Amino acid sequence: MIKNDIFPVILCGGRGTRLWPLSRRSFPKQYLPLVSDNNKSLLQKTQERLLKLEKINNSIFICNEEHRFIVAEQIRALNVIPESIILEPFGRNTAPAIALAALVALKKDNNPILFILSSDHLIKDESEFKKVFEVGKAFAEQGKIVTFGIVPDSPETGYGYIKAKQNLNNSDPKGSKIDMFIEKPNIETAEKFIKDKRFTWNSGMFLFKAKVIVDEIERNYPEIISSCKKSLEKSKTDLDFERINSKAFKDCPNISIDVAVMEKTDKGIVIPLNAGWSDIGSWKSVWENSRKDQQNNFIKGNVITKNSKNCYIRSEDRLVVSLGLENLIVVETSDAILIANKDEDQIVKDIVGELKEKNIPEGQHHQTVYRPWGSFTSVVEDSLWKVKQINVKPGESLSLQKHRHRAEHWVVVTGTANVEVNDQNLQICENQSIYIPLGAKHRLSNSGKKILVIIEIQTGTYLGEDDIIRFEDKYGR
Repeated sequence: MIKNDIFPVILCGGRGTRLWPLSRRSFPKQYLPLVSDNNKSLLQKTQERLLKLEKINNSIFICNEEHRFIVAEQIRALNVIPESIILEPFGRNTAPAIALAALVALKKDNNPILFILSSDHLIKDESEFKKVFEVGKAFAEQGKIVTFGIVPDSPETGYGYIKAKQNLNNSDPKGSKIDMFIEKPNIETAEKFIKDKRFTWNSGMFLFKAKVIVDEIERNYPEIISSCKKSLEKSKTDLDFERINSKAFKDCPNISIDVAVMEKTDKGIVIPLNAGWSDIGSWKSVWENSRKDQQNNFIKGNVITKNSKNCYIRSEDRLVVSLGLENLIVVETSDAILIANKDEDQIVKDIVGELKEKNIPEGQHHQTVYRPWGSFTSVVEDSLWKVKQINVKPGESLSLQKHRHRAEHWVVVTGTANVEVNDQNLQICENQSIYIPLGAKHRLSNSGKKILVIIEIQTGTYLGEDDIIRFEDKYGR
């Protein structure tokens, strides 16, 4: 039974390409602890913020198939049980995602309010956030479609703007009907906007009743609702996940909620939010929201700095030494290094696109890849061999599988490995090894209480991650 009438819906899409090389398609920014002193990700901070609101149900998460276990693991780490994790087989912008969430919520309650949030936003003043939320809730209960406009403090050209019909009062956020939405303006137009109290940044946060948003989407784009209904009718439940039908969802238009509803509805209300909001959309914004030293530098990792100021310097792996730097972004990972002027960081997105066009893997994937059972890191490789470090969490196991093109040699570094090879069950301890022949059925498990670490040496004619035939898998892959 549903105790409360508000369902938070956290949209976990987006690839965060402007925060490369830390954020990549395989592990984008919303899952990274970019501006946290307690090592919590932006997604986790978003979920924790909701726990301070009243009469809130567990959250509905919408993410893509590739990131499902990251979402589930990070939410479990907060001791939060998700109401649902809806898996999109491919992205279709915010209107279809919100339609899916509304239809799922309507199965659980008569006509609940949905609170739509992005997973990668930062809000510093949570008491102000809570106060403005309550104002929006009152409008939503009246059947209005509420969006929160961020009070601008600079002429940003990277955000869309909302024009209210009336001047907005930041200290008394009563809300106003919406006049129009404006796409990202040029600098001259943005400078005019911030002098006018009718304009706010478009935050992408919304409050509305489920039936109201479904009716509005169906009025303007009935094919979205039709496709989402068919996708859910043919969906499958797997662990915490609701896998929607990819064939039905493929026909769904790729449209934002702004285009599908907000630019057309007469029910729109904008409420000003002045709570230290940031979408953490660039390295400059990460620097602005990070704790800095006396020289205005943010320093993290294995870094030595002399006579540098106004910099963001981060080392994930190797020693980084900075001498006399100013106004720079320096981000080092095990396989890529970014060095950029802080005012040129928007170009990073273009570089990621160029890397993708040239099929350079560092543009999309990290050397460390996360799986529900743990992670693996590619250490070194050539055309016919590869070396990995594999970490298996206590109580977890890989699938029962075989490979067509490669053999494997495992060396246990830490812990004790339980290994199945064809009809044999073996226990391999630290400093011991085992050979897995090409074509052999095998499974690696960790029944111990500490992380199992092994070094895997692969040899064969093809070493891609798709060379796996699974026979059994506890994670439904």
